[in-house]
Amino acid sequence: MKPILCSFLLLTLGLTIHVSSWSQQKVGLVLSGGGATGFAHIGVIQALEEKGVPIHYITGTSAGALIGALYAVGYSPLEIREIVLSENFQLMATGGLKPNQTFLTKEDDNSSSLLEFSFPKDSLFQKSLPTNFANSTFLDFELLKILGTRGAAHDNDFDQLFVPFRCLASDIVSKQNVVFRSGPLNEAVRASLTFPFYFKPLRVNDRLLFDGGLYNNFPADVLYEEFSPDYIIGSNVSYNAEEPKENDLYSQVVNMIVYNSNFNLPCEEGILIEPELDMTTFDFDEVERAIEIGYQTGLKYADSILPFMKQTVDVASLQAKREEFRMQSLDILIRNLDINAPQKAEQFVRKSLFRNSKDTLLTLRKLEKRYYRLAATDHVDFLFPVIKKNNKGTYDMTIDVRKSNEFKLQVGGHFSSRPVNTGYLGLTYLILRRQAIKLHASSYFGKFYGSAHADVKFELPSTFPLTIEAYFTRNRWDYFRSFATFFEEVKPSFLVQNENYAGLRIHHPISNTIKSTYDFRYFNNEDDYYQSDKFTLVDTTDKTYFEGFNLSWQIKQSSLNRKQFATSGHYLSFRARYVNGLERSISGSLASEPYNIRKRHDWINLNFDGQTFIIDNPYFHFGVSGKATFNSQSLFANYTATLLSLTTFDLVPDARTYFLPEYRSPLFFGGGMNCIFSLRKSIDLRFDGFLFQPLRSLVVNDDGSVGYSKPFKGETFMASASIIYHSIIGPVRFTANYFPKQEKPIAFQISYGYVLFNERSFR
Repeated sequence: MKPILCSFLLLTLGLTIHVSSWSQQKVGLVLSGGGATGFAHIGVIQALEEKGVPIHYITGTSAGALIGALYAVGYSPLEIREIVLSENFQLMATGGLKPNQTFLTKEDDNSSSLLEFSFPKDSLFQKSLPTNFANSTFLDFELLKILGTRGAAHDNDFDQLFVPFRCLASDIVSKQNVVFRSGPLNEAVRASLTFPFYFKPLRVNDRLLFDGGLYNNFPADVLYEEFSPDYIIGSNVSYNAEEPKENDLYSQVVNMIVYNSNFNLPCEEGILIEPELDMTTFDFDEVERAIEIGYQTGLKYADSILPFMKQTVDVASLQAKREEFRMQSLDILIRNLDINAPQKAEQFVRKSLFRNSKDTLLTLRKLEKRYYRLAATDHVDFLFPVIKKNNKGTYDMTIDVRKSNEFKLQVGGHFSSRPVNTGYLGLTYLILRRQAIKLHASSYFGKFYGSAHADVKFELPSTFPLTIEAYFTRNRWDYFRSFATFFEEVKPSFLVQNENYAGLRIHHPISNTIKSTYDFRYFNNEDDYYQSDKFTLVDTTDKTYFEGFNLSWQIKQSSLNRKQFATSGHYLSFRARYVNGLERSISGSLASEPYNIRKRHDWINLNFDGQTFIIDNPYFHFGVSGKATFNSQSLFANYTATLLSLTTFDLVPDARTYFLPEYRSPLFFGGGMNCIFSLRKSIDLRFDGFLFQPLRSLVVNDDGSVGYSKPFKGETFMASASIIYHSIIGPVRFTANYFPKQEKPIAFQISYGYVLFNERSFR
């Protein structure tokens, strides 16, 4: 009996051990890199989960690290799908910002700059090449919100996540992978997906890290070594680069920096899923299709995986466990702030985030608003935030801050088939200490327009942030009686305007996209003009000098997507201006009677200007624009002198390069539509049409005196049709403009650049 009893006990023990090992089977999932193609992993995970395939461990690199981390912190496949198909994700992937995350007070006035180069002050003759194509500001903060907060709630230990997780980044100095097992989760994932030259690299523990796929684009070996799973499921959308070609620089660079990866599984117990995708790394507008292909491929493989699964999972119970895991996350309240920044800049950064002593706790919402304001400062090149839980039930934040290079050189202009070509050069010097100081000088140069401008700005971080600006501008406008193209001879100048002004501005924000500006300036203008078109080169011009000052207040809102030729967003400006000055007008050789007139003027000018896009979709945009002016200005010595001092209706940009008397009036309103068809992402077919309605028009009476017409006389319109290619270095246009009261109402031109100039002294 004893031998029989022992045999029975041994058999029972063996069965118990076998059943225990059967029930404790662990499944690991490895996700490759692949950029936009990597989002097929979402569909694969969705298919596996729907079929009841359990996932106990995850490793990933690059795009696989992002998808794997989202799943590891408790997002379901459907929630991950919703995240990556959102507008937010498109901005993350392409380096954009939401309109309310720009900060208008920190933006410079629009200029004709097309290219910008930066360089540090200790190497003035060595230009610093940009290290990134896309801005990662939005990506970095969104990763903090969706990953960093959940990782911090579990002590930044990747083994405590809903699914234990590992990801890889590449150390380009040691030429080795770095495996992240702990630390800020948003930092680990951001390092893993830092594709070279696309996003700025991160420095973690004094190691400069890039995309994990450079050295291992399929970390199945890491999964096996870290977790020893019983069964491995691999989802791979990547491949090794082809051999370099003699005439293909890209293939040569890729082979220099990227190592071949092993896409085989490290054990026999497993399966490799490889969705077939006809996409490229940066086809982020094809993400939904990638998910669907991954889902269909996952379904095909899931049935062959199930026989190897010793247990399955129920989706409903899995979701209940997710909800329980999420409940462990605390509300994010930042108590302490540690700043890694140059010593002189630390106080500016701290005051920008924690404004005063009353800010003992900072909510994530309040932090977000201040973070984007700080990122908008020209002096700050890069920010990266991480958080960790402290023993008081709140969080501590560390933020890495990199200063911008001290010098920035801007190059641009407007180059046209008409004789209004203008070049632009600008130089900016940035100083970041307790305040952010910016010194800027720029010049426009050309026959039609020349200008010199200099300013210095002081940005004061505080609860009520202010920017104080002192400036000087000199403008020269040289109009000539010609609508010429480069095939026609340009006639002599008939009107030259010189403006000199200097002043002081105070800017303060009302919201991120709305600012208020108070402006005081002194000006000294000289207009040289003929009052008749019957002049020769030996004739002298009439001259009007106007010297004085003006005070103005402007409130401005802008979220337009481009500084000119916008297709989405909103713009609104209201300016109230008081002008006071002394006119001196002197007759020229063509005057019917000699005169030398002195006269003091003062008036109030109210100006409204706005644009909004009502319809904004990828292929069609429809907007409305308008402008209105109220002016109590008195008459100058003659018709032309008065006309030159009036506000111009110029909603068609090229109207600013003509002298068009019919669009000048002391009282007017006008508006119209912007109709844009986006033939491709960077090519627009654009139609703009506007009605101009003066309430009072300037006229010359029968006796030669100057006066005003009857109300609502002189209405007209202007229109423009363009094909615009928005290149990465500025717009290229073929345009037809229509000004019906001109001798040649239709004018064609080919141009490159922006039709933008420095502000006028008071007009």
